[in-house]
Amino acid sequence: MELRPFLEKLPKAELHVHIEGTLEPELSFALAQKNNVSLQAKTPQEMIAAYNFHDLPSFLDIYYAGMSVLKDESDFYQLTMHYLRKAATQNIVYVELFFDPQAHTSRGVSFDTVINGIHRARSDAAAELSVQTNLILCFLRDMSAESAMEHLMMAQPHLDKIIGVGLDSDEKNNPPAKFSAVFEKARSMGLKLTMHCDVNQDNTLEHIRQVIEDIGVDRIDHGVNILESEALCNLAREKKLGLTVCPVSNRFVVQSLTSAEIKKMLQYGLMPCINSDDPSYFRAYLNENFIALQEEGDFTVKELVTLAENSFKASWLPDAQKQAYLADLQDYVSEYQEI
Repeated sequence: MELRPFLEKLPKAELHVHIEGTLEPELSFALAQKNNVSLQAKTPQEMIAAYNFHDLPSFLDIYYAGMSVLKDESDFYQLTMHYLRKAATQNIVYVELFFDPQAHTSRGVSFDTVINGIHRARSDAAAELSVQTNLILCFLRDMSAESAMEHLMMAQPHLDKIIGVGLDSDEKNNPPAKFSAVFEKARSMGLKLTMHCDVNQDNTLEHIRQVIEDIGVDRIDHGVNILESEALCNLAREKKLGLTVCPVSNRFVVQSLTSAEIKKMLQYGLMPCINSDDPSYFRAYLNENFIALQEEGDFTVKELVTLAENSFKASWLPDAQKQAYLADLQDYVSEYQEI
């Protein structure tokens, strides 16, 4: 079987993609001109050349600076539609999108502006592209818990647009426990919970323990270091927690797509799935992540299909919708293997 075309057409879900991380240089320049924002780079190519990051803090510096071009509701609409059109071309049929409202309100853009632009694009993409989405509000862990709670309250009028909350940004000295009250409140509001535990961060095993035992998350973002603890692996397996691994993103942090670790996760009965994280900055959307992972790790067809299945199983969709997507996936695999 030729795996590249098989992977490109494979129906899949994406559970770990930051909408701000899909801002392509060309769109950034167009929005900068529209909003009279000055950029350091003179061309999109020069902007890409400046993506010189080697760890989480160096990436975040560039990531947050790039958001300056996003000003009004139409900007967030364009950003989201641009990603969802790309998702449709990659046979991504379902997406749970992260967004970072604090990164926008802190520079004078209202919460309503951000979420209404994103939501309008979600509605249009469902009708025009047959890409279904849900939205996850992420709190910035290098800001205060009080700010996170304030933004959770801002979200109350929009709970019909949000399926869950997450935690991202710089992990150093910002443990999950810092936000325990915020996440407890979010759960009481009927929201699902996830938190980033990025690769090789300080105190990463304690952070993973906190998200599972103390916070009680429904999913873990990244989480590769869980393999260093048999006890934590057992907990995640018992609770059927999905782990949203981002291979190309990992390569910028640990110089590896972590293909060996992903194989171990599968062997241990964990539930990893493959995601793109910030595809514009890492220059790889979901298909490119699958293809690069296969090239590095020589995964079997069964393993690749399992990773795709996990993206639906770990989603926050109702069971009936999960089963419908999984049936479509199996139909595709069966038809492809018969060719």
